[in-house]
Amino acid sequence: MDCGGKLFQLDDANVDILVHGFPGKSVCHGSLGFSTIVLIRAGARTALIDVGSFGQRKLILESLAARNLTPADITDVLLTHSHYDHALNWVMFPNARVVIGNHELNWSLEQPWGESLVPELYMRELDSSPQVLRVGDGDTVFPGITAHDTPGHTPGSMVYLLHAATRDMVFSGDACKNRAELLSRAADMTFDADVSRDSIELIWRLWNAKPDSVLVPGHDLPMVLSAGEPRYLGEREAAIRAWYGKD
Repeated sequence: MDCGGKLFQLDDANVDILVHGFPGKSVCHGSLGFSTIVLIRAGARTALIDVGSFGQRKLILESLAARNLTPADITDVLLTHSHYDHALNWVMFPNARVVIGNHELNWSLEQPWGESLVPELYMRELDSSPQVLRVGDGDTVFPGITAHDTPGHTPGSMVYLLHAATRDMVFSGDACKNRAELLSRAADMTFDADVSRDSIELIWRLWNAKPDSVLVPGHDLPMVLSAGEPRYLGEREAAIRAWYGKD
């Protein structure tokens, strides 16, 4: 099963897709929450963009170990937004700065408990943690990476843009979750369809700024533009193991 493993070299940054997000929903059992998790190494610093939820903990540990890393080696966690499937596991990384949009964190703290996808207790702890770094539009959050406001999926969602000499990488989180949303400019799960459309248009502009730039969405494979159309890099495989027999 291809959970990740796509590696990119951009100037001095190594970008490693640890987990490929999945563009789908369960029919009968609620949200799958299979989101993209990215490892970036630049000099002495090592970052994760989004960190998944409980179901990804073992996978994250195994993926880091395969790269001779432990959670203690992660210096930065960059959260695209506060939903559980992207943000919950920040607690795995005790030495990391945890970057989140200032507006996003404030919004998450105001959500009624038990009624949304926000992990209420985890966001409350992050708000008071010395690890937290609140950021705004245009801020540099890691060597070569800037944050950009892309509201819609949540009011404070952010995308991260990795700048390099020949091509860039755009990490869109759930502001644009998959290829279908890119092409349609219409987002599933948004508080305002027009706001999401404007954010997706911004993502397109960031992506088009340099030829051969890579887009890494929150719930799909990485892509490049080929004749103006998104083309996947890698292949997707997903499976469920189930026990229906007597053992």
